[in-house]
Amino acid sequence: MAVLRQKANSQPRWLFPFVVAVVFGLCVVPLLRLAYAGTQSLLRGDVGALLSDVSVWQAALNTLSTSLFGMLISVTVGGLFALALTLCDVRGKWLLSFLFMLPTMIPPQVTALAWIGMTGPSSPLLKMLSLAPPLGSPQPLYSIAGISLLLGVQHAPLVYLALRAGLMSLPRDGIEAAKLSGASPRQVLADIVLPLSVPGLIAGAAIAFVSGVGNFGIPAILGIPAQILTLPTLIYSRFASFGTSTFGDIAVLSGMIAVIAVVGLSIQERALKGRDYRLIGLSGSIATFRLGRLRPPVELLLWLLIAIMLVAPFLALLASALVPAYGVVLSLKSLTFGAFEEILFRQTVTRTAFANSLFLASAAAFGLLIIGVLTAYALTRGRGRLTGLLSAMIEIPYALPGIVVSVAFILVFAAPLPVLGVSIYGTIWIILAAYFASFFAVGLKPIISSFRQLDPALEEAARLSGAGFARRLFDIIVPLIAPAAGASVILVFLIACNELTVSALLWSAGTQTLGVVIYNLDDSGSFDLASALSVLVIAMVVVLMLLLELLAARLPKGVVPWRN
Repeated sequence: MAVLRQKANSQPRWLFPFVVAVVFGLCVVPLLRLAYAGTQSLLRGDVGALLSDVSVWQAALNTLSTSLFGMLISVTVGGLFALALTLCDVRGKWLLSFLFMLPTMIPPQVTALAWIGMTGPSSPLLKMLSLAPPLGSPQPLYSIAGISLLLGVQHAPLVYLALRAGLMSLPRDGIEAAKLSGASPRQVLADIVLPLSVPGLIAGAAIAFVSGVGNFGIPAILGIPAQILTLPTLIYSRFASFGTSTFGDIAVLSGMIAVIAVVGLSIQERALKGRDYRLIGLSGSIATFRLGRLRPPVELLLWLLIAIMLVAPFLALLASALVPAYGVVLSLKSLTFGAFEEILFRQTVTRTAFANSLFLASAAAFGLLIIGVLTAYALTRGRGRLTGLLSAMIEIPYALPGIVVSVAFILVFAAPLPVLGVSIYGTIWIILAAYFASFFAVGLKPIISSFRQLDPALEEAARLSGAGFARRLFDIIVPLIAPAAGASVILVFLIACNELTVSALLWSAGTQTLGVVIYNLDDSGSFDLASALSVLVIAMVVVLMLLLELLAARLPKGVVPWRN
C-alpha cells in the first residue's frame, strides 16, 4: 500500500486537471460546438434544402471516387515499396525510403503545382525537351483521374509505413524454415508473407482513404478550374459566398466528411476482425528474399517510380520558376531568377506569409512541446480508464480532416470569448489554436514513446530524496527525453509550416500562411511566383527532414518514419 501511495503522489495535484482542461478545450469543445450547429440546422429545417442540392451529392460522389481510386494507387505503389525495401536485398534502401517519404511531407498544393508544371501543353520542362503536346490540348490533370492520381502519390507513403510496420515483425525463423522445406520464394510470399501482411495493408488503405477524403490542396488546385468540387472544396466555396445559413450548411457538410471518414475507419475495423495474429520467433530485421537476377530490374523500377513521382515534378516546378512566364521555353536566354527575387524581396504578402508560417509553426511546435511533456507525464504515470479516454480525445482532431477542425474553431470563436469579451476570429491566434488541436497527437507521439522507455525508479529515487516535481522534471526527465522532444518540435514545425487545409478557412488579410499564399498565387494566374515559393518550401522540408535524420540514432523506434 505504501508503494501505491508513493506512485499516486509522484505527480502534483494540479497536473491531471490541467491536462484534462487542455484536452477538453482543444479537442472536445470545438467538435461539440460543430455537432451543436449541425443539430440546430437540422431543427430549423435548413438541412432539407441543403441535401436537395444536386451539387452537394455530386461533391460527395467526387469525394468518394477520388479517395477510393487514390487509395488503390496508394496501396499499389506503397505496397511495392514496402515489400521491396523491407524484405528484399535492394541497394540504397535508406535513400529510396527517404525520397519516397518526401511526397507526404510536401504540401499537397505544391505536389499539384509540380505535376501541372510537368504535364500539359504549357509545361516549360516538356517544351524544353520538345515533348509538350500541341497548344490547345487539355490539361489531363484537371479531372477525376488527375485528382485521384495525385492523391495516390501523396498518400502512398502512408500505406508504406503501415505495411512496413507489419513486415518488420514477420517471424524470420518461420520464413527460413519454409525455405529449408523446399518452398519457393513465390510460395513463401503467397502463403506466409502476404497473409500476415493483410492487417497492415488494410490499415494503410484506410489511412490513405481517410486522408484523401479530407485533402483540400489537390482537389482545390486541380478540381476548381475544371468545376470538379469535392466536399472540402465545396465547404470553401460556400464559406466564400457567406450567407445567413452558411454556418449551419458548413457544419452539416463537415459532418458528412466526418461520417465518410468514420465509415472508412469502421470498414477497416471490420476487415481486421479475425486477423489479429500473434507472431512468435525472430522478427525480420534483415532482407528475407535475395532477388538474384531480378535485383537490377526491381531497383530500376523503384528508381523509375521515384523519378516519376518526385524528381520530374520537382524539375518541372523549378523550370516553371526559372522562366519569365508560364509556358515560355526554358533556355539560357529565357532563364531568370526574377520570380525568386519577387518572392523574397518585393512581394509584401510572401514576406508576411513567411513570417506568419514561421511564427505559427514555431509557436505550435514549442507550445505543444511544453503541453506534450506534461500530458505524456500524466498519461504514462496515471492509471484508469480516464487516461485512455484522454488519449483517444487527443487523436480525434488529428484523425478528422483539417477542414472540419477549421469549421469547428470558427463556430467556437466567431463570437467574443465569454467573460473576456475579446474575439480572436480573423486574427492569427485562431489559426494557432487550431494548429494546437490538429497537431497535438503528432507532437505527443515521440514524447510519450520516450516516456514509456524511462525507468520510473530514477524519478522515484529523486522524489524520496526530497526533489519536487519541477526539479525532477528539469534535472532527470527532460535530459532523458531530449532527443524525442527535438523530434517532436521538428515534426510539428515541418507539418505546420506547410499546412493549408486548416488555415484555408481561418486566414484573413495579414494572417496568410505559406500554403494559403501558394494557393492564392496560382489562383490569380501567377504560376511562376507560386512555383518559386513552392521550390523554397520543398528546400525547407528537405532540410528539416535531414535534421530529423541527424537525431534518428538517439530517438525511440518509429519516430523517424523512413528509417529501416
